[in-house]
Amino acid sequence: MSIQENLKIIKNTIPEHVTLVAVSKTKPVEDLQEAYEAGIRDFGENKIQEMCDKYEVLSKDIRWHMIGHVQSNKVKYMAPFVYLIHGVDSLKLLKEINKQAEKNNRVIDVLLQQFIADEETKFGLDKEEIQHIMQEEIQHLPNVRVVGLMGMATFTEDENQIREEFRSLKSNFDSLKSIYENISILSMGMSGDYQIAIEEGSTMVRIGSSIFGHRNYSI
Repeated sequence: MSIQENLKIIKNTIPEHVTLVAVSKTKPVEDLQEAYEAGIRDFGENKIQEMCDKYEVLSKDIRWHMIGHVQSNKVKYMAPFVYLIHGVDSLKLLKEINKQAEKNNRVIDVLLQQFIADEETKFGLDKEEIQHIMQEEIQHLPNVRVVGLMGMATFTEDENQIREEFRSLKSNFDSLKSIYENISILSMGMSGDYQIAIEEGSTMVRIGSSIFGHRNYSI
């Protein structure tokens, strides 16, 4: 099926209040253009250089989401245009984003990544670290705005475990939302588990292979 046909099917499974981020990492510009023509404006990349290259040639009304693990020394390259950084997993990274946003006279929106999975390969902050950032640090960083949380569930067939992990993230999201007015985005759910994530309260899903087909990482 074509990208447009895939999108039509996926959009029918996503409620209006949930934002679809098309994960376009490793995909050619032509594929992104096809998705753009089908109405997609939110694209997710996991490598800053690749995102910068695509930003240069594609329409300027695209909202670019940085969804991968971010290296602090590369923040400066995306600071002029990135729309939302999903994976902020350390105070050091948050400070660097603030510094580069200030240089570009911008306030950059970010999501704090909470570690919820039963896998050591995943990154993220725990609830106490998130609480500390929100209570003690964020007021000193005027050029970043924490607008929500992001998390990735364990890669498992056990639906109950996935639900429990998403629920723990939703619970912390609700707690923060009741205190901080900027908190509005809960980014959880990918191609394999986004429907569970939506049922558990996600407001933003990141879908790649179900739109663009499987990736060839050997290219």
